[in-house]
Amino acid sequence: MASDPDAKSDQRIEIHSGDITQLDVDAIVNAANSRLQPGGGVCGAIHRAAGRNLREACARIGGCETGQSVATDGYDLKAKSVIHTVGPVWHGGDRNEDALLASCYRTALKIAKQIGARSVAFPAISTGIYGFPLDRATGIAVATVREFLAVDQALTRVVFAVFGPEAEAAYRRELGR
Repeated sequence: MASDPDAKSDQRIEIHSGDITQLDVDAIVNAANSRLQPGGGVCGAIHRAAGRNLREACARIGGCETGQSVATDGYDLKAKSVIHTVGPVWHGGDRNEDALLASCYRTALKIAKQIGARSVAFPAISTGIYGFPLDRATGIAVATVREFLAVDQALTRVVFAVFGPEAEAAYRRELGR
C-alpha cells in the first residue's frame, strides 16, 4: 500500500492562534511590504517585538520584490531569524496573484532551509490590508507548504500562526481536506 505524502507532511504542520512573535521557532515569516519597512498588522508587530536592529537590517537590504523573500536575524525575538516575504495585493485575481502568493511560501521555505531552520511560522500572507480572500489564500498556503514538505525533510515543523477565529477555521478546514 502506498503512503499518503500529505499525511506525512501534515504531521509537521500545526495551527497556532495568537501572536507569531511569541512562538518558539527557528524562523518567523514577516508579511512585509516591498520596502521592508515597519507597517501595520503582523509586519508592525514583528518590527516592534524584534527592536530597532530589525529596521536597520531591513534598510540595509533596501527592498524585496513581490513573491520573493529575504532573511535577517531575529534580534529581540525568540526566533533566530525573520524571513521577510512580500505578498501580492489582491486586484481580483487577474494579475498573477495566486502564483505570486505561492511564490512567497516557496521562497520563504527555501530560505528557511538555506539558513538551517528546522521550524518556521507563517502568518496568513496578504489576507490583511492587501485584501487577498482568506479561503483562497489559505488553500494556496497549505498546498504550497504540503508540496514542499513532501519532498524536503529538513523542516520538522511548520506553524500557521493565525489571528482570529475566521482564519483559524479556514486553516483547519483546508488541512482537513
